[in-house]
Amino acid sequence: MGEIVLAFDIYGTLLSFEAVIHELKRFLNDDARARTVAQTWRRYQLEYTFRLNSMGRYLTFLEVTRNSLLHALDDTGTSLVDKEIEHLMATYNRLIPFPDVEDALNQLSAFSQVTSVIFSNGTRGMIANCVESSTVLSQHKSFFRDVVSVDEVKQYKPAPAVYNYLAKCVGRNQSEMKDIWLVSGNPFDIAGARNVGMNAIWVDRAEASWVDKALPDVKPTAIVHHLGGIVDVIKQQLSL
Repeated sequence: MGEIVLAFDIYGTLLSFEAVIHELKRFLNDDARARTVAQTWRRYQLEYTFRLNSMGRYLTFLEVTRNSLLHALDDTGTSLVDKEIEHLMATYNRLIPFPDVEDALNQLSAFSQVTSVIFSNGTRGMIANCVESSTVLSQHKSFFRDVVSVDEVKQYKPAPAVYNYLAKCVGRNQSEMKDIWLVSGNPFDIAGARNVGMNAIWVDRAEASWVDKALPDVKPTAIVHHLGGIVDVIKQQLSL
């Protein structure tokens, strides 16, 4: 492994949910409603993972994604036929990367001292489908040395066990947690990594600023407003 390990979250960090919104627009013919359903779907998806962690239960992320979609449809009073629901589930397996991803990965590929992995709540199958369906990610498959899925642990982010499993997968012990740099657009993920001693770069594309108060003393190691911003952070760490 390299001197620094970059662990990239995939949903909401490398991959955008715009494809889901686009398909919902087609079905509903209503932009505002489509966005409301998509946002509600994502909210319940994450809430379900938190609930499952708290209850000591586990369902795969594929099951969580389907169940939260059905909840979102009921919650917003939206009716879709089974074929449309299956289409949305299939769309989740071919989400499109954010526009800033390709250039950032191209630049990071030049750093021989960096090892990169994907670290996700998604199952290996879901992640593989997203990578294979994306021209950008499939062209950079060799950049990612491994895919680390919480499915092996049967817990979800931000449970400490999943970050400890990540460390094990990249060959780092408890005293070497700081060598691992999580890259995520999700504040709960950033807090989870920092909680176990990892470094974490928050990709704040909305420029919302850090306001998370779950653990008031826990903050990102660095904040960037586009994925390419992590290049300068890593250069500084490597003294380049």
